[in-house]
Amino acid sequence: MNETCMKTTIIHWFAIFGLGLTALAQSKALYENNFEKVEVGTVPQDFLVLDGGFLVKEENGNKFLELPGAPLDSFAVQFGPAEADNVAVSARIKSTARGRRYPTFGIGLNGVAGYKLQVSPGKKMLELYKDQEVKELMPYGWKSGQWTKFRFQVRKVKEGQWKVEGKVWVEGSSEPATWMIAADEKEAPAAGRASVFGSPFSGTPIQFDDFVVSAVQPAR
Repeated sequence: MNETCMKTTIIHWFAIFGLGLTALAQSKALYENNFEKVEVGTVPQDFLVLDGGFLVKEENGNKFLELPGAPLDSFAVQFGPAEADNVAVSARIKSTARGRRYPTFGIGLNGVAGYKLQVSPGKKMLELYKDQEVKELMPYGWKSGQWTKFRFQVRKVKEGQWKVEGKVWVEGSSEPATWMIAADEKEAPAAGRASVFGSPFSGTPIQFDDFVVSAVQPAR
């Protein structure tokens, strides 16, 4: 390798290292669970199961949390610390359609009556909720049988103003560079735990994995 190539390589790696440090500065993990240390057939002790038969399962050497395909209702589980703002949650979720029946599923912040980022395949929509109120929605083409990755955050912009932002993408594809869906809020978010939820309306299980709750920098 000549001197010019060596200098270019060194600069390239320093740039990557710098980007990594910037990412670390912008977010700090508060909670993580990939279920690899959890016994199959149980639920992590720190989880709060609001309803539903959630259990850890294993398939092809990978452990995940599974919600069974019956009964056909809405179910959720909470995890991580109770936070109000400047917080993000990420996870990946997989399910399947059956005929013209589709599941719905997503992730949430700020407790039971907080914010939710939901994929609704039957409506071909990505939706942002506050409790039961739809704040924003956009068209989204879900892929049955593939893991969908979610990232969702609530940040304080300034006194009396908050921003809620979310994005989803198929595992194996590139994460969107910008937030896909967002809402501005003037009411202070209540402190609450992160969550995942699902409604197995297709009659097939919904699988959840790789939970991360992070502290993020306030919006600028």
